[in-house]
Amino acid sequence: MLDASGLSRAFGSRTLFADVTLRIADGDRIGLVGPNGSGKTTLLRILAGIDAPDDGRVRLRKGARLGYLLQEIDLERPRTVFEEASSALAPLRALEQRIRDAEAEISRRGGDGQALPESLVRRYDELGAEFERAGGFEAETQLRAILTGLGFGPEQWRRPLREFAGGRLMRLELVKLLAARAHLLLLDEPTNHLDLPSIAWFESFLSEYPGAVVVVSHDRAFLDRHVTRIAELRDGRLEKYRGNYSAYERLRLQRGGERSARARNLGREIAAQQRFVDRFGAKATKARQAQSRKKRLERLREQLEALPREREAPRMRARFEISARSGERVFRLTEVAKSYAGMPVYSGLELSVSRGERVALVGPNGAGKSTLLRLLAGALQPDSGRVETGHGVRAALYDQHRLDALDPRKSVLEQLAEHAADADFPRLRGLLGAFLFSGSDVDKRVGVLSGGEKARLSLAQLSLSRANALLLDEPTNHLDIEGLDVLTDALADYPGTLVAISHDRRFLNALCTRVVEVTPAARGSRVRSFAGGYDDYARRLESESAEAPAAEPAPRPKPRGSARPRPKARLRELHKRGAEIETRIEAAEASLQEIDGLFAQPGLARDGERMRELQLQRRELLERAAELYAEWERIGKRVAELEADPDPAS
Repeated sequence: MLDASGLSRAFGSRTLFADVTLRIADGDRIGLVGPNGSGKTTLLRILAGIDAPDDGRVRLRKGARLGYLLQEIDLERPRTVFEEASSALAPLRALEQRIRDAEAEISRRGGDGQALPESLVRRYDELGAEFERAGGFEAETQLRAILTGLGFGPEQWRRPLREFAGGRLMRLELVKLLAARAHLLLLDEPTNHLDLPSIAWFESFLSEYPGAVVVVSHDRAFLDRHVTRIAELRDGRLEKYRGNYSAYERLRLQRGGERSARARNLGREIAAQQRFVDRFGAKATKARQAQSRKKRLERLREQLEALPREREAPRMRARFEISARSGERVFRLTEVAKSYAGMPVYSGLELSVSRGERVALVGPNGAGKSTLLRLLAGALQPDSGRVETGHGVRAALYDQHRLDALDPRKSVLEQLAEHAADADFPRLRGLLGAFLFSGSDVDKRVGVLSGGEKARLSLAQLSLSRANALLLDEPTNHLDIEGLDVLTDALADYPGTLVAISHDRRFLNALCTRVVEVTPAARGSRVRSFAGGYDDYARRLESESAEAPAAEPAPRPKPRGSARPRPKARLRELHKRGAEIETRIEAAEASLQEIDGLFAQPGLARDGERMRELQLQRRELLERAAELYAEWERIGKRVAELEADPDPAS
């Protein structure tokens, strides 16, 4: 379907990759892996035809449709969610119009008693067959299913795009990509903006998707389930492996051993040839042989240089140490309430975390997981209730704000030194090596680092805090698989208390001993606690679902005197509730306008902490407003039903 040959790309003096060849056949499932900065996204963009290679070419089979998940979002489009999602069906709509035009011509000619040209009949049949092959008859039904599966319920379809935060809009881009039914999907970290329920749906969809897929992902579980080939981009080369990610790890280790043995043999032969040249190069009787050995020596050195280099293992292992042990009770929340612009995020929240616990916070986006983490960290204050931190607790929060606070003008080493105690200075280079910064990497400016490199630097900073309670908000985002391994291994040995939000199931299973589920509700999110890792939690949910009795229609009550339901009273109650929600929506929109006005103030850019706080408030407001709009539409629907049929017993 797609044939890429001889692809090369350089940025300035740095060659990103050279002579890359990749063939993608119908139904292929390829995982594209490699370290951060190796060029995976650049290669995807070249395959998609967005960027051009310096050398080489990409050929796509005639008639094949290719889809690529763009990372840029146009926030100015004055569309609703459903209008934007439906734009993915534009080619089908155009094909439909051509069919209607052909039908109209057939009708006109038939009405005039003219014989229908064979070419017209053939064109009509071909258009119909093309429409059927493209899934035209079920396209809109499937679009609605994709929207719902990726977290856009029907109550959100008429809302304008401007009311959604960036992560939700990226999710909508994925909706469009899946709905377009391309023959080849190019996916760059598709699960990054999905919550765990949406990931489960996406995996189910992908397992039945008939097209070919090339995916960049740091989620090992995802790669193991959904790819049958691995293409590894490292040190400018693309190397292919059969099987899923686990098979790739085994084969790579095997190939690495073979390469090491080959390198040792080449090294020994080079040394032997060099000794001969050194000994006999000046002798006239051996001059011819020495010259031949020199040529042989050059070829051997070229072969040794051409062998792929294995990444050196860090000289020291990354560790998160603690300065002192905390008391038994680390955090306790009692009757905590928190709201934004009158919209409750939590009401009456109760939660306790004990020393040494490893807690995963899970739940859909917008449920309030980040708010809960910031309440625990003391970065947010509750509107009412108590957030108690136990004796000797020293908490540290990791979130996107830490990455935003990095100084782009500083070098990696300077940035780390800024947060180091005097006693830490001798080990800073070793610490950076443990977080995969080697050699001259430590002298790079922060401003040129990739997202994964910034994440690793920020995590290295966090390790210097020696906090005995770590609060981590999506720490695996931006990390490549090697960086994720470093983080997982370091946290596995961490002796303190851990509370983490992550959509990486393998990460959660490796570390967490308790799952706290956060479920959104109009009057404030609810929490439930489950012992065990993420897989234990998922099995418990499946068990609950299986044990739940099938809903039976409630027996219709017999109208008897005053016990008869009063639909007018119910309508008044619904109208009252709807008015309350409208007021809260208006308050939220007013707060959003106020925050947007604050962003326009010139002085705000110099106050990083205030800007980050406003960004968080804006995101929480947008997500909570989505829930209010959903409830408002449900109430409106129920009101319409009651007004159409005021007798609930009929």
